[in-house]
Amino acid sequence: MSFWISLLLFFLLVRYILPVVLRAALGGFVRQQVRKAQQGYPGQADFFGHTNVPPTTSGQVKVDYVPPTRPTERRAADFKGGEYIEYEEVP
Repeated sequence: MSFWISLLLFFLLVRYILPVVLRAALGGFVRQQVRKAQQGYPGQADFFGHTNVPPTTSGQVKVDYVPPTRPTERRAADFKGGEYIEYEEVP
């Protein structure tokens, strides 16, 4: 009989009291971490890649990286398509 009473008390403790205790203990910590994450750090990029640093002057564009340009390749005028390759069907 005492086994069933202790099992019932354990169930009630886990089901009703433990969530309240955890919420009270970890609630402040989680709020603090969320506040820190929302503030961010100067120069840190957000989800869309924008930085928190404002532009220096309005009307000017700042380019971080310009990829090197390759010379354009001219296709031969007599190019008729790809090469024909024969194949066999495997039964």
